[in-house]
Amino acid sequence: MDGLRFAFGTLTVFPARITRWDRDAARAGMLCAPLAGLVVGVCAAGLGSAFLALDSGPLLAAVVTAAVPAALTRGLHLDGLADTADGLGSAKPAEDALRIMKQSDVGPFGVIVLLLVLLAQVAALYELYGESWAHGAAGAALAATVARLALTHASRHGVPAARPEGLGAIVAATVPVRSATFTTAAVLVLLAATGLLFSPYDAVHNVLAAGAALGAAAALLRRCVRRFGGVTGDVFGAVEETAATTALVALALG
Repeated sequence: MDGLRFAFGTLTVFPARITRWDRDAARAGMLCAPLAGLVVGVCAAGLGSAFLALDSGPLLAAVVTAAVPAALTRGLHLDGLADTADGLGSAKPAEDALRIMKQSDVGPFGVIVLLLVLLAQVAALYELYGESWAHGAAGAALAATVARLALTHASRHGVPAARPEGLGAIVAATVPVRSATFTTAAVLVLLAATGLLFSPYDAVHNVLAAGAALGAAAALLRRCVRRFGGVTGDVFGAVEETAATTALVALALG
């Protein structure tokens, strides 16, 4: 329960009172992160499907679906994405880049990346809803779940924190590699089973989309660790949004 409270309390706006703020709770929370993502994804899929049922058209349904995760996280992951883009694009030493990321304003790199990422998410969801409401809903749930699974991997052993304080410091290097692997296997089995409700092709497609998302998130994570010396809360947000967007694009390309 401490892990569930930590996951929902830090990754969503749902009323989950965090009773423990230590590394043991953080480890359990990051292992529960995909479950928090699944709940967010189901909410997004439900509202998007409801709009589609009201004859809103796939474009408006896609916009609504993309807006729900932002609302249910207070935009923190999108903010982290923008801050990380500014830090990476600054071409300054790690200490200066971290200071830029901590500022409250958003620079040009952050604005451009935010715009492109949101456009990509809406465009991919539009394609999925255009195929059927079920594919759009399943895509939204998959993307949100895999995006939080990427946070589980970003918290695994061997990934240091860039700062001694903040969310990054409390969760960095808390998750054993074996536990992250087991959680990944469980999520992939769930995605494959969900895909089988449509066809064997969809089962394979779901797994491949998840793999592409985790690969893109891992690439960004490596870049940030080399650039900043470790992870921060902003980096976690960037990793999450990168995984979600990649998953949706991979599903739409199918």
